[in-house]
Amino acid sequence: MSYNLLKGKRGIITGALDENSIAWKVAEKAHEEGATFVLTNAPIAMRMGEINKLAEKTGSQIVPADATSIEDLTNLYTKSQEILGGKIDFVLHSIGMSVNIRKKIPYTESNYEYFMKGIDVSAMSFHKMLAVAKKLDAINEYGSVVALTYMAAQRVFPFYTDMADIKAMLESIARTFGYHYGRDKKVRINTVSQSPTKTTAGTGIKGFGDFYDYAEAIAPLGNASAEDCANYCITLFSDLTRMVTMQNLFHDGGYSNTGVSNEVMAKLGIGAE
Repeated sequence: MSYNLLKGKRGIITGALDENSIAWKVAEKAHEEGATFVLTNAPIAMRMGEINKLAEKTGSQIVPADATSIEDLTNLYTKSQEILGGKIDFVLHSIGMSVNIRKKIPYTESNYEYFMKGIDVSAMSFHKMLAVAKKLDAINEYGSVVALTYMAAQRVFPFYTDMADIKAMLESIARTFGYHYGRDKKVRINTVSQSPTKTTAGTGIKGFGDFYDYAEAIAPLGNASAEDCANYCITLFSDLTRMVTMQNLFHDGGYSNTGVSNEVMAKLGIGAE
């Protein structure tokens, strides 16, 4: 069901790799809700993914951009405004990569060159996207920028290794840049801390399947799906959340506020007296 929440709004959506990705679902939902937008990803990711199929389905154009490149980001915002016919109303930052995780390097033995690469791609890119947008005055007043994060930024999840630190930096950028952009241009910036989700990136983490089942057993509502997350992002892009900014918003079925569940205790053979 469509509510026309984004009717007349223009956006930029990063990170749509395939139909399992949250960014892909966000694009589908934004299209249903009346938005027009540009799709973007790094050239190497575009070769791996199926973004052309999504562009055709949503009537969107693609502007390739390396989010670590100021030049590419400047071109992205400039061309997007030309394509869409005006300033941008919403941006999704759905970019994350850890070479240390890919190579299964333990956190305490992190390769620091890989660590820096992860910071640049997954967190610094967010700062660059915001800085370029602000410099170009590319986002309308009360426009909305959302970045995807994970609760490992606050609590220890050993398998998330250096990405936990990187996500903590991402969330800090949202708060600090959110203050400056909000004061100067009324642009709002938030992060969404999503449940473990069966995306291409998520399932590549060692032990993901077991942890997915554990989180499902802890969360009172169960794990939020990629489609559920897309719906939440759409509300943050809409005018219904005009005064929400600088927040890290948990979208995890209640997992983040649950200490332990009866289901997990039962599986461990522990029961309340």
